[in-house]
Amino acid sequence: MATTNTSNLRMLVFSTIFTALIIIGGYLTIPLAQVPIVLADFFVLLAGLVLGMLWGPISVAFYLFLGIIGLPVFAKGLSGYKIILGPTGGYLIGYLAAAFIIGLIAKKGKPSTLKDLIALIIGNIVLFAIGLFWLKTKFVGTWEKALIAGLYPFIIGNIIKIAAAAGLIRMIRPIITELLPNNSKKAEQ
Repeated sequence: MATTNTSNLRMLVFSTIFTALIIIGGYLTIPLAQVPIVLADFFVLLAGLVLGMLWGPISVAFYLFLGIIGLPVFAKGLSGYKIILGPTGGYLIGYLAAAFIIGLIAKKGKPSTLKDLIALIIGNIVLFAIGLFWLKTKFVGTWEKALIAGLYPFIIGNIIKIAAAAGLIRMIRPIITELLPNNSKKAEQ
């Protein structure tokens, strides 16, 4: 029982650290028309890889909660539930799904760079599918406009973020394994 509590406490601490990294990434913004380029999604990707399908989304959910209750954690220091209802809302909700999917795929079986890349690519596809659907349905009206505003400007940046996340996890995985020895399938459940 004490081992489970220690493991959960460690995962909670790491989850909180990733929440802080996501917030910092949101402040690193390049404004575009409706959807800015941010580094928050890079840390969402890493949260899924490092923390898995339970604790990765928990770190994202805490980030969203802080923003919804009014703390200035979203891109450009914005906050409030209206941001979730705005043009970027689908992407913010997509962060949850991406962290879950990435964690689910990455934690299955033996770790590998190929599996990490697959997880990151699928997680990004899910993230953008949710974000684009929201943007098209609520704001721009056509898929063409949604793709122009919410996908095309981000393709190169996201390829770089995926490559960087895959390279970084490869370098830090031994450290993480040592820091979170109980970050096993049991800790995921």
